[in-house]
Amino acid sequence: MERHETQESGIKSFRLRGKRMTRAQNAALIRSWGRFGIKFGTSIDLDNLFPDAKEVIVEIGFGMGDATAEIAKAHPENGYIAIEVHPPGIGKMLSLIEEHELTNVYIIEGDAIEILQTMFADHCINGFHLFFPDPWPKLKHNKRRIVNAEFLALIHQKLKSGGYIKIATDWVPYAEWIRDAFSASVDFIGGEVARPDWRPYTKFEGKGLAKDHRVSDFHYVAKG
Repeated sequence: MERHETQESGIKSFRLRGKRMTRAQNAALIRSWGRFGIKFGTSIDLDNLFPDAKEVIVEIGFGMGDATAEIAKAHPENGYIAIEVHPPGIGKMLSLIEEHELTNVYIIEGDAIEILQTMFADHCINGFHLFFPDPWPKLKHNKRRIVNAEFLALIHQKLKSGGYIKIATDWVPYAEWIRDAFSASVDFIGGEVARPDWRPYTKFEGKGLAKDHRVSDFHYVAKG
């Protein structure tokens, strides 16, 4: 899932995983990173990157990229910036870009918070996708959850007026946490919504549903 460190505390909201890549993932990385990868620390000119895009959407923590690729393929009119920390997922995403011949997806490897703070201008993004972020279920780890007041302030700063964030989680306590965090913010309006037809089912979501997890979808719009 997503990687996140608060600048003040250094608290991380991601679990380090093994970085072992398959041969196919590594081959895709070698072939296509130069075309679809954006170097960490680069100042991004979205108008130049996506000159004809109806919307530019940033996905935080795309996992293995299956849903991201399906969404991008179904919406060629939009541009997508996909952020992930785990190399195997990046390799898989690049292979999906090749497989589907996508031209509207670019990838950044690194910490989502630091990337947003340093690589994007203010008020330049139409929307964010945050699907199934790490719920950090243990009470002592709740502070590691990416959705918090500082995160909301940052994405509001980067969103255009009327921009949005769409979130999905299969952990009920995290859904309640998300609802409370946005309720406490003066920068957003919205709430829980029905599952959108355009959001593909993933293996991760399927595992949760098989365990009778309740999936909650949220849609919040930035004020001002």
